[in-house]
Amino acid sequence: MKLKLGVLDQSPIGPGENAQAALRHTLELAGLADRLGYSRFWVSEHHNAAGLAGSSPEVLLAAIGAHTRRIRIGSGGVLLPHYSPYKVAENFRVLEGLYPGRCDLGIGRAPGGMPLSSIALRNGAPKVPDEKLPDSLRELASYLEIAPPLGPEHPLAGLKATPQVDTVPDIWLLGSSGYSAAVAAQMGGGFSFAHFINGYGGQGAVRDYLKHFRPGPLGAKPKASVCVFVICAETDAVAEREASAMDLRLLYHEKGEFGKPFPTPEEAAAYPYSAWDRVRIGENRNRMIVGGPDRVKRALTAFADSYGTNEVLVTCIMSDFRLRMRGYELLAEIFPQK
Repeated sequence: MKLKLGVLDQSPIGPGENAQAALRHTLELAGLADRLGYSRFWVSEHHNAAGLAGSSPEVLLAAIGAHTRRIRIGSGGVLLPHYSPYKVAENFRVLEGLYPGRCDLGIGRAPGGMPLSSIALRNGAPKVPDEKLPDSLRELASYLEIAPPLGPEHPLAGLKATPQVDTVPDIWLLGSSGYSAAVAAQMGGGFSFAHFINGYGGQGAVRDYLKHFRPGPLGAKPKASVCVFVICAETDAVAEREASAMDLRLLYHEKGEFGKPFPTPEEAAAYPYSAWDRVRIGENRNRMIVGGPDRVKRALTAFADSYGTNEVLVTCIMSDFRLRMRGYELLAEIFPQK
């Protein structure tokens, strides 16, 4: 079975760069992925994150659609518990109006930032508990008219999301645990496991999703994918050098040092790692596939097989944007997409 590759881009702010450059790089990378035949290009939502420029996926997708022709574009994902389902539906109706049949509405339930940003996004309202997520999804699906309209007992019965367009986005639930997989199976949505966040348990979550899937308000057929960090370079040595910077970046986050810029490989080589640090680096490598073309081909094939899926979204963060672009080119050479 042919392995399909998609992209999750987080608009990382590389060493010596600013947010404007990171956003320009996202557009350039989207154009490359489109030309190379990648299946989809998703962008993430992070708030008050010093190293990532992608805080508004809907706005960014409008620009990405204008810079691409055929690739599916989507959110990886919109953090629905912060927002009105009605507003999310209208945002994606506009996107479908601009780029019909090309949009994915990926939905997450993580905070996407530190507590203060979550409070600000909800305008001080209480956190929406997880058990309310299915209700929000049903409301969203009704506005997109892929589910029955809100019943007469609902205070918003009769409300329509505009503009009225002929196509609707595919809906995916994103998660790093079994909860979102269970909700997706129950409600008919696609499911994508965030292996790049949690390197354990994803295969079981996807198996359970496929086993328990039932058609529902979000869709009629199961769709499963997985997202993983991939650092692919011309040689194993170059890839390992770049991965060392990612090792240190993940370590910073585990220590709560979110404000530090993305480290260079030189900074990673000079860092005074403790024994605990090296244990954590080893654990975090479960979230990554690293190497030259031969090593990555073997590892990524086995990885997809372990999930029982033919689609993998790759996210690549490297210290040099040119190396990152080349990494995606190498992946398309290893696994031809056209």
